Amino acid sequence: MNSSASVDSCGSPGLGVPAEPVRASGRLCPRPPPALLSIVIPIYNEEQTLPHLRERMTQLMADLQPAVELILVDDGTTDRSYELLCDWAKADGRVKVIALSRNFGHQLATTAGLRYARGDAVVIMDADLQDPPELVPAMVQGYCEGYEVVYGQRTERLGETAFKRYSAFLFYQLMRRLISPDLPANVGDFRLLGRRILSEINRLHERDRFLRGLVSWAGFPQKALPYLRQPRVAGETKYPVLKMVRFATNAIVSFSDLPLRIIMWLGLGSVALSALLCIWAVGSFFLAPPGLVPGWASIIVILCFFSGAILSALGMIGLYVGRIYTEVQRRPLFLVAQTRNLEEPTAAPP
Repeated sequence: MNSSASVDSCGSPGLGVPAEPVRASGRLCPRPPPALLSIVIPIYNEEQTLPHLRERMTQLMADLQPAVELILVDDGTTDRSYELLCDWAKADGRVKVIALSRNFGHQLATTAGLRYARGDAVVIMDADLQDPPELVPAMVQGYCEGYEVVYGQRTERLGETAFKRYSAFLFYQLMRRLISPDLPANVGDFRLLGRRILSEINRLHERDRFLRGLVSWAGFPQKALPYLRQPRVAGETKYPVLKMVRFATNAIVSFSDLPLRIIMWLGLGSVALSALLCIWAVGSFFLAPPGLVPGWASIIVILCFFSGAILSALGMIGLYVGRIYTEVQRRPLFLVAQTRNLEEPTAAPP
């Protein structure tokens, strides 16, 4: 299957965006465009962004050949976002609104939208319009070519500070080494998922979710669409530094046991170092000149170092134990307070 086939070959308008397949298992089988395309957008305090989003998405839905349902998930907003969402849903029956009972976080809000999506393919995107909706037709083209996952890959991040760009680079490098070398760099949650992989993702039980890691873990043929990431059209980022650190920690704990193995090797190294210090102390006792008093500074430094290492190890182990505790509680991933224009979810909670 030639991956450079035009978008018109499957009946969707395209953008001429270059795309390279990243991973494909087996032969790709072309297929018709989805009869229904779902677009899931989590919303948290995006009152300033929603007018721009409404304009861009209305134009996109008019241009797309497949029928479209737009699922907007209110993640416990505290501004006028929900009111604006309800007005939008009242004016357009294709717009569905899910209001969660509180703020459950970006990943679980997205999961809620995926559970309710009825389309043969589902696009995930954010409300800040940094990821252009105009790339969706090219994603549909990739779906027609046989790919189960078509994701946007950022070639540049406009409007972001040097610290943000550098920290994002370090994050992706760390994730690729700790989680999987198949996890693509410079890729967020902006992607299209076919119904087959979506059904598998909806069956997974994780409470603390790292969706892009789950998609990479699931496999299936995947394709990248390079694009230029734009600045936010309005409002402020919902991912400050502390939230980014928490997100990275959650991803590492969810997909890697490397921190535990590091603790084990530090413990073995401590035993070896202690043995060497013991040999040195015994040798000094017998071989050192009379009257030589060993210094206490080195002992205090060593004690402080290993005390800190032990506390850090306990904290890391506590993260994993806490994750196990959360999983065995089996609480729902999210609670829905209200919906607009929406039917029952297509996937039951695991």
